[in-house]
Amino acid sequence: ADWPPGARVPSEQELLKRYHCSRMTVNKALSALAASGLIVRRRRSGSFVAQPSAEKNVLQIHDTEAEIQREGKAYRIALVGRSERKATKRDAARLDVEAGARILALTSVHFADDKPVVVEDRLINLEAVPSASGVDFTETSPGNWLLKKVPWSEAEHHIRAVNATEEVARHLDIAEGDACLVVERRTRYSGHIITHVTLSYPGSSYQLVARFSPA
Repeated sequence: ADWPPGARVPSEQELLKRYHCSRMTVNKALSALAASGLIVRRRRSGSFVAQPSAEKNVLQIHDTEAEIQREGKAYRIALVGRSERKATKRDAARLDVEAGARILALTSVHFADDKPVVVEDRLINLEAVPSASGVDFTETSPGNWLLKKVPWSEAEHHIRAVNATEEVARHLDIAEGDACLVVERRTRYSGHIITHVTLSYPGSSYQLVARFSPA
């Protein structure tokens, strides 16, 4: 049988009748599924199909749209904030530019099957990428556009766990103060920082994966 995430798994008694096997066999099978993280067993409530946990390889620059579509889910993006302005001191520090330099600030929410999965706060250095000023990001992911249009030679990641602010919680449809996984990334080309992005994920749905080998 095919059971979607969150679906209740038939009881041991139901499985006994359906598959004509012993109670011990059913119990061992359910225990193995629980140990593998495929189901969640709740006392007095039964067993349920676990929600999938997306893995993020922190050593790569990801295209959120492509990732969601690879999972077989419908992707959409909502642009909730856009401003073309002079860089504040904080902006300037993030982009390594002079205060007052022209930048584009974008806030977007990415959805998978209409469920918000990540809030993206992005700064783009318009002195390095002036063409970004004329792009309509209401339907195009800023990250996707940059990956296709602008070469990059170096990136740095900063990863931390934080409590969701009121704004992030509202966009992700979680409670204020809930755990979030935050990835901050600066991307460079020819010595210049092209973009700085802060990606906020609901902490209950993601895990980080880093693969490495001995030097």
